[in-house]
Amino acid sequence: MDTNTDNQSTQLHNDLQSLTHSLRALAKNHHDDPMAMLAILRTLEGLHQELREGLFQQVLPDNRQALYNLLKDIEAKGGWPYIPRLRLRSILENWSDEDL
Repeated sequence: MDTNTDNQSTQLHNDLQSLTHSLRALAKNHHDDPMAMLAILRTLEGLHQELREGLFQQVLPDNRQALYNLLKDIEAKGGWPYIPRLRLRSILENWSDEDL
């Protein structure tokens, strides 16, 4: 087993946990402000697109075995990360006729 790879994996996991905690705290602090929540979601969506189209594209595998391993990991751990947009219809369905 490669100790360096294990250490990097552990550090990545810790960094992601810390980031997740910070994002949850930010959302909780602004839970009553729809404009702030929308700004957070837009920022996350923009970051997702930036990472996907930039840094991720640059590190895609350049051989079949590495590509196979990547695809196998994507399949095993839940597929491709996707950030769906909330449809206006979904927002309106949460309102009762009395609220309109």
